[in-house]
Amino acid sequence: MINIYKSESRYNANHGWLNSRFSFSFAEYMDHDNILFGPMRVLNDDRVAGHRGFGMHPHQEMEIVSLVLEGHLQHEDSKGHKAVTTFGEIQRMSAGTGIYHSEVNPSTEEVHFFQMWFLPEVQGLTPSYEKTAYDITKMKNNLLPVVTKNPDSNEVAHIHQDLTIYLSDIEAGYTIPYKQAEGRRIFIMVIEGDIAINGGETLTTGDSARITDTTDVEITSTNGGRFMFIDLP
Repeated sequence: MINIYKSESRYNANHGWLNSRFSFSFAEYMDHDNILFGPMRVLNDDRVAGHRGFGMHPHQEMEIVSLVLEGHLQHEDSKGHKAVTTFGEIQRMSAGTGIYHSEVNPSTEEVHFFQMWFLPEVQGLTPSYEKTAYDITKMKNNLLPVVTKNPDSNEVAHIHQDLTIYLSDIEAGYTIPYKQAEGRRIFIMVIEGDIAINGGETLTTGDSARITDTTDVEITSTNGGRFMFIDLP
């Protein structure tokens, strides 16, 4: 089953310095039918103005991934970690038993990023943070893993959940196949351009799909596109 969610169906919270679109219930937006997709709890598509951001605030028992699409994002936390992330890099934080952190835009240009939360496989983890870098050129007509439970290189971030986040740049007329294990889920978000899943309707920027009970998936594109693909339990 492939359920399509158009970009305009997302909840929009515009605070001026922050313009955010929520794919799942978050903050003032509550839809009891849209809280989780497997362990996926939050996907906020955030745009933050220059020199603004989220001050120190707490998190607990959550795996948090920040994927910067444009601009720069600065992280600082109560465990002493501090780093700036841009496109081609991943920021992963395990909140575990509890941590405070901030995320701010250190530059004058807007930063555009996905903020994602996932439930961990186990609770009571020691809080941790990492920043990894991946080779953008390897996204071409390929599903490039950038976050996974058991990374096989230092270009892939580790997450305490049985999932993998892939990024892809697909060229016009190309097909990317994926064989999914039975009983698992797939979440797809179009970052830019267009794609189609198994020959279905065309998805464009901000559109997403939640796929269940489907083991064979083919991604195609008419004009080329960039998308995120998540394999979930």
